[in-house]
Amino acid sequence: MPRFAHTLSVSAPPAAVFSIVDDLTKTPQWLSRCTGIDKLDEGGNDVGTRLKYHYDDGRRTGSMDGQIIAREPDRHFAMKFTDKMMDVTVDFVAASDGVGTTLTHSIDIAPKGFGKLFTPLIKRDLPKQTMDAMTRLKAMAEAA
Repeated sequence: MPRFAHTLSVSAPPAAVFSIVDDLTKTPQWLSRCTGIDKLDEGGNDVGTRLKYHYDDGRRTGSMDGQIIAREPDRHFAMKFTDKMMDVTVDFVAASDGVGTTLTHSIDIAPKGFGKLFTPLIKRDLPKQTMDAMTRLKAMAEAA
């Protein structure tokens, strides 16, 4: 199962970082492969809220069913998405470092069925995709 985690320092408080991750309409601004996330339930972003993730990875477009699996304001936000080829868990943990925020973003991908054929590509591409997304997320938080 490909997994990658990346930690960086952001010159903004955890609340500023969390507000970007928690605002699902902003995800396409920092995650290039994401074309949108639909919230399927009314109300706040609570654990159990159902989501539909839309993507274009250059090789294919599609969507994944998902839900919020962890949410602790200003500290922790995680989602899990699934389709016929893989299960993806996306996790963010923010902590104050006294000056700004230490942010850790981890992704676990469990290919299944035909998706297992893509494991070598996923392992190769996941670090760069994650670090690029984190760089854009950091820039957004620091500009706010």
